[in-house]
Amino acid sequence: MNSTVSSQFPVWFLNQYPKGLEVLSSHVPPAAQVNLSGKDLIDNRSIYPNLPDGILALISPVVAYWAFSLFFHIIDTFKLAEYYRIHPSEEVVKRNRASRLQVLVEVIFQHIIQSVVGYVFYIYDDFSPKTYLTIYSEIWSWKYESILFKYVNSFLPNWFYLFWYCYGISFFKIFIGFVIIDSWQYWLHRLMHQNKTLYRLFHSRHHSLYIPYAYGALFNQPVEGFLLDTLGTGIAMLVTQLSPKEQVILYTFATMKTVDDHCGYCLPFDLFQVIFPNNSVFHDIHHQNWGIKTNFAQPFFITWDTWCGTEYPGYEEYRKGVMKVSIEKYKSFLTERKAKKMDKTDSGKSE
Repeated sequence: MNSTVSSQFPVWFLNQYPKGLEVLSSHVPPAAQVNLSGKDLIDNRSIYPNLPDGILALISPVVAYWAFSLFFHIIDTFKLAEYYRIHPSEEVVKRNRASRLQVLVEVIFQHIIQSVVGYVFYIYDDFSPKTYLTIYSEIWSWKYESILFKYVNSFLPNWFYLFWYCYGISFFKIFIGFVIIDSWQYWLHRLMHQNKTLYRLFHSRHHSLYIPYAYGALFNQPVEGFLLDTLGTGIAMLVTQLSPKEQVILYTFATMKTVDDHCGYCLPFDLFQVIFPNNSVFHDIHHQNWGIKTNFAQPFFITWDTWCGTEYPGYEEYRKGVMKVSIEKYKSFLTERKAKKMDKTDSGKSE
């Protein structure tokens, strides 16, 4: 069976732990398999040679932020997707109270704080690479000793356990990280809006951008930026015990998602906007003066808004039965909302 799997399963995967299939074919624990070669070697590979993954976890979100922001800035500057723009470009200058230079400086400062805090975490992180014997023993235990798999191990191929160990556990931890970040940001974000002092001192700076754009995603008062973004993500990392490689994925993905939420466009093939209901349209409502007390959830899901009744009234009707609200639907929503407001004004005058 192993030779068949080896010939069919991608070489890049089997090369992760070349003795994995051999180990899982035996009911003898790896430590007792005397012929298992290379078991004392340490798996100290990094994503990029000569660059520790822990350092890459600090660099990658910053690079991703500016690279992804540049992508949207080019679209904005050369007007490459005007049809999908949520608000007319002239409104950016007309309604926003912070200059682009001010936003640029503040975000750079935010990244400096983020990197310094992350480096402190990196220095005191006790993560150490595992030996291949430890890795093989953990995979073997999943198959033969865990409650989850021990009663079905005869039905599942050996490569499944390798895949679960290499990727399944990581994806599960990262998903839990998403949930923790969402929960942290929802309640702190909501508190910033409900407490007038906190809003005035901290969160009002972010809302000086009524018409958000990509590189303004992290335009925050420094204390708020530390509490909301840096600390929240750090807590998610500590609770889930992410490895440096997993940190790279979580930090980079969360950063790109945040940029996309503030990009100002509703692009049809944007996977962030297709997969997640919490997207640029959902967050745009929160940035408007009429929606500022709703849609607090960020950056991934809208679960807390749904559970707590803080989703903007009527918006849920536009997203029923669709993977994402299209630019046409959102503009229809805005038009209908404006018409209802005018009707109320007219009826008030007539009375």
